[in-house]
Amino acid sequence: MSWFSDNGLLLGLATLDGLSYAAAIFMVAVGLNLIFGVLRVLNIAHGSFYAIGGYSAASLGLMFAARGLPAWAAFAALAIAAAIVGVLLGPPIARLLRRTQHQEPVLQLLVTFGLFMILEDLQKLIWGVQPIVFDRPLKLLGNVDVPFAGDLIPFTRYQLFVLPGIAIVTLVALAWTLRRTLFGRMLVAVTVDREAAISQGIDADRITMVTFTIGTALAALGGALSSATASLVPGVGAQTIVLSFAVVATAGLGQVEGAAITALLIGLGRSTAIYFAPELEVVIPYLIMVGVLLIRPQGLFGVIETRRI
Repeated sequence: MSWFSDNGLLLGLATLDGLSYAAAIFMVAVGLNLIFGVLRVLNIAHGSFYAIGGYSAASLGLMFAARGLPAWAAFAALAIAAAIVGVLLGPPIARLLRRTQHQEPVLQLLVTFGLFMILEDLQKLIWGVQPIVFDRPLKLLGNVDVPFAGDLIPFTRYQLFVLPGIAIVTLVALAWTLRRTLFGRMLVAVTVDREAAISQGIDADRITMVTFTIGTALAALGGALSSATASLVPGVGAQTIVLSFAVVATAGLGQVEGAAITALLIGLGRSTAIYFAPELEVVIPYLIMVGVLLIRPQGLFGVIETRRI
């Protein structure tokens, strides 16, 4: 009991930080899962979408502020940047990766790694290597006192409501789309058996293009939302894609709801390590991943697929 009373504040902060961090990672991981579902390609360049979304949101938000636009325009900049990145990068990269769809997995990984390196250098050419800060949305909403274990913990409204709120809306919208709409059913059909879906008259290429664009926009939105909570520096995309792979592998490839639960597990694990064992911060997500995969190689929510020969 004394340990809890002495460390209750830290535990509360770790929980709140973990929730907001998990929300951002989920946005990237669920987009990665969608893309893998239709293309069967693990897209290493996906982390660059996150970084470019963050940089674009910061640039757009700073431009809006310089032009004297209303304060709420800072929030609009986040959504606009994500949409622009999705539309500009999604379709052309989807066409390129579609050409490797029937190639060896190693070739697919090399192509996406090459794209990742190109996009990383492109970020440095456009935004340079100095940190960029865009915390206007964070400051606009201010702080709120969160009751926890008899104490009041000051925490930002942006991280408490905006990040988890958008992640929950995204999860519900994706689950509803996949289960209740014609597009969702066609997407599931293409994911399960592309050849059979094509034979039924489904335009698999169009489904692939739209899904890849959505996945790209979700990763960019994750970066845009995170741009208000941390400075943007070169290499942020690489860190994010590695963590996203950990989430996807732990949940199981192709799992949307599983990605949300796993992102929460990894986010809470990482934030708890930051407050109580900082030396383990980097390795905790991967220890969780390894522990799960040793017990369930297909992931927590994955299923064993029958291989067609």
